[in-house]
Amino acid sequence: MTTATKTLWKIDPTHSEVQFKVKHLVISTVTGSFGSYDGKIEADGDDFKNAKASFTADIDSITTNNEDRDQHLKSDDFFNADEYPQLKFESTNFEKVVEGEYKVTGDLTIREVTKEIELDVVHGGTVTDQYGQTKAGFEVEGTINRKEFGLTWDAVTEAGNVVVGDKIKLQLNVQFIKN
Repeated sequence: MTTATKTLWKIDPTHSEVQFKVKHLVISTVTGSFGSYDGKIEADGDDFKNAKASFTADIDSITTNNEDRDQHLKSDDFFNADEYPQLKFESTNFEKVVEGEYKVTGDLTIREVTKEIELDVVHGGTVTDQYGQTKAGFEVEGTINRKEFGLTWDAVTEAGNVVVGDKIKLQLNVQFIKN
């Protein structure tokens, strides 16, 4: 009996970006990103069907190009970076939908609140670069409700507009290196 060898892929942070988008005052969208994160995929060979994925992001690395807003996001009103320094994701299902497209279900943990989420994943391809490293690219998208994870801060303007929307769009463009 032979045992299939697992292939380990590690995220390449120099060729990846991890972003989120949220409505501000219901009229515009603010984009934020994490500058420090780690992730890996364990797969059977080079096919990602039934793979296992894990990901962490350091809350203190959050940026929205506005220092005051970033500090507010790191405060107890939102992420509480001092007490909960990371968000975490662990896949529970990595299902191939059609060639190059997957539905990934998993547990997202923010502020020690864990909820199951579903992500759409597009595999952009796998190539070997000029240094002989095999790399795979993915676009990952999903939406969460921030309040379900304990990010419940709210404010309303005098005109009655909500300052921060509840729905957060997750957008990751990530490249992995085969180990």
